[in-house]
Amino acid sequence: MPLPSVEIETAPNPKHAVIWLHGLGADGHDFEPIVPELVDRSWPALRFVFPHAPVRPVTVNGGMPMRAWYDIAGMQIAQKQDEAGIRASIAHLDELIAREGVRGVASENIVLAGFSQGGAIVLAGGLRHAAKLGGIVALSTYLPLAEKTAAEASAANRAIAIFQAHGSVDPVVPQALGAMSRDHLQGLGYAVQWHSYPMAHQVCAQEIADLRQWLGARLR
Repeated sequence: MPLPSVEIETAPNPKHAVIWLHGLGADGHDFEPIVPELVDRSWPALRFVFPHAPVRPVTVNGGMPMRAWYDIAGMQIAQKQDEAGIRASIAHLDELIAREGVRGVASENIVLAGFSQGGAIVLAGGLRHAAKLGGIVALSTYLPLAEKTAAEASAANRAIAIFQAHGSVDPVVPQALGAMSRDHLQGLGYAVQWHSYPMAHQVCAQEIADLRQWLGARLR
């Protein structure tokens, strides 16, 4: 069963979809307000799918249960990674992609987007997905299981377009970690469009404008 999700369709019978994963402790409603800000009237009908992550205890937050795509063991978020949790969330992502296929959206018309923890899952999951996808949007995040990416990456998505953006003063996911992930991906031959903004762990208006331009190019 695919995860419960908030869904917004910009017009009837969409043949394009954006599956957007929220950050730690948020839920599928978190990025709902971005839709009217982001969408251009000239675009084809789009279905936005904002899934709710499962609730699980998060070690770094004293074991408190909250919506999370995987556990975080310490403040160095890329260390001691919860590989089992990451892979379980990649499987959830695959189910959401498959559901869009059943609803008539071809995989190459699906863009994966995510913020923070959600961005980590769409990066890891998108690169591994067996069928060709439309693009990956990775906001204020990093690439988990980086050392296993080359061996596990899908041939179908070697040329996938990646939009990666980060705040230069992000205290939660340091921009240096995002930049290291960008360099790693570029080293593997991926085309990453990188953006840095003078902000913390958040989204800003210029970022939405840049993303609109990038997404518009994928939807033409």
